Amino acid sequence: MKGYRATYITGIILAVINQSMFIINPYLRQQIIDTFFDNPNAARNLTEQKSLLITFLLAMCGFTLLRATLYYSSTMLFEHSSQGLLFKVRAYLFDNVQSQDASFYDMYRTGDIMTRLSGDLEMVRHSVAWVIKQMIEAVVVFSVSTVYFFRLDSLMAVCLLSMTPVIFLISFIFRKKVRPMYINLRDRLSEMNTGAEENISGNRVIKAFAREDYEIRRFDQKNSEYKEANQKTALTWMKFFPFLESIASGLIVIQLLAGGLFVINGRLTLGEFTVFMGLIWTISVPMRMLGNIINDLQRFTASANKIIEIYYGRPKIVDRIDAVNLKNRLNGDIEFRNVSFKYGNKEALSNINFKIKAGQTIAIMGETGSGKTTLVNLIPRIYDVTDGEIIIDGINVRMLKLNELRSNIGMATQEVLLYSDTVEGNIAFGDVEMPIENVLKCAAGADAHGFVSAMSDGYDTIIGERGVGLSGGQKQRVALARALAVKPSILILDDTTSAVDLETEKHIQKSLRYLDFPCTKIIIAQRVSSVKDADKIIVLKNGRIIESGTHSELIQNDGYYREIYNLQL
Repeated sequence: MKGYRATYITGIILAVINQSMFIINPYLRQQIIDTFFDNPNAARNLTEQKSLLITFLLAMCGFTLLRATLYYSSTMLFEHSSQGLLFKVRAYLFDNVQSQDASFYDMYRTGDIMTRLSGDLEMVRHSVAWVIKQMIEAVVVFSVSTVYFFRLDSLMAVCLLSMTPVIFLISFIFRKKVRPMYINLRDRLSEMNTGAEENISGNRVIKAFAREDYEIRRFDQKNSEYKEANQKTALTWMKFFPFLESIASGLIVIQLLAGGLFVINGRLTLGEFTVFMGLIWTISVPMRMLGNIINDLQRFTASANKIIEIYYGRPKIVDRIDAVNLKNRLNGDIEFRNVSFKYGNKEALSNINFKIKAGQTIAIMGETGSGKTTLVNLIPRIYDVTDGEIIIDGINVRMLKLNELRSNIGMATQEVLLYSDTVEGNIAFGDVEMPIENVLKCAAGADAHGFVSAMSDGYDTIIGERGVGLSGGQKQRVALARALAVKPSILILDDTTSAVDLETEKHIQKSLRYLDFPCTKIIIAQRVSSVKDADKIIVLKNGRIIESGTHSELIQNDGYYREIYNLQL
């Protein structure tokens, strides 16, 4: 709550003052009754001390208005600080999620992250704005009234507080029972949101396989699990609520019986009895609220723990304190020295060694799962090597600042992701100030200008979420244009021409050969036509290099490349 603590503490102070003042009006009412009504000299007092009566009445009106003002002010301060907290924490969480490593996204599902950034945060805000406020107010009014009751009559106060231990025992049992239920409820909500997010994102696949009914049943199952968890939690509360309500209501009976008896016996004055009657709610209402407060606090705890996981989560791949500051653009010399990488305990790459000179084109081939994408992801430090080192321009990539390293690398990934923006906005994603002339040039280089120009609004056409409305080949070409637009020192193309026809591929290859800026190119492809002109071709199998050389060299060998060459050509 940094930045809002003073506001919040001021709200707490005003709330405490407001609740402490609840005993003033009952006290004044006691004085009025004992002086002007239940008094042998009541008639004379009404005549002789009329100004005192008026003063008491005006004071009661004044304190009522003052309490209303304090209540409004404290509520507004609580609301202001809670909304500020919500905005600040959500912004921080989003920034923190953005800075996380790829391993973070391997661990957390999108729907779960969205639940934490929305429902969980709102529960925290509600707790800060209302639950804690209600808890403080209940504690203050209960404490002040208890002290006042004991000052009036200790025996009457003991009678009224006799049920308090029972209330606390019931509340403790309820808290212990409901806590795991709210954790389970939170997890069921996350699973339901994840299922919905995946179905909405993958609606085309679902329609293609006519699996709408199946997915509806799956969602209904998750929805039912959430409903059952919600009902179970609510029913648990409903089992405890009657006990709390009955005991709290029983205080009124105790007050009437004991108080009436004490008035008859002369132990209490009528005014004192009126005070007890007027303030009985300060004991009963906090007892009634105790269950609701515990209920909300358990929900708050379940949500806060989920937020804390992300709030204090730190990426492992970060800038070193002694990182090198690049003064110029990278040249693009790359060297892998004994590089190995593991996903957990599973080895993905083992003892990879090769060099790429600046401006060269290197092609990487291999079977599915051989480690091609993993290898190129190590260059911009999407993942960090387990062993060995990657050298760019003579500098270990770990010694380069992430922003400077990645700003020198252009990537067109295997899984194309386009944003719900214009075609121009997607191509100029790496540089929002890019002139339209450069956008057109990059689109032409990726052979995207033709189909983009044919669209209804040309480069101002809004691309649907994740590129809905474009074919696979069109999305790949826009993604390639986006990678070219930043004029990178190192261009990584991960199977980016797999969905285009051979004529388009030929045009793209020609454009890549004659770029107007120096660039080292690393191309992952399965077509021989995509890699045969590369300066070097590297073949991977089970995370190891099994072949390396030029096209003419590799077709002379009886290996994987020769086999693929014969199959395709």
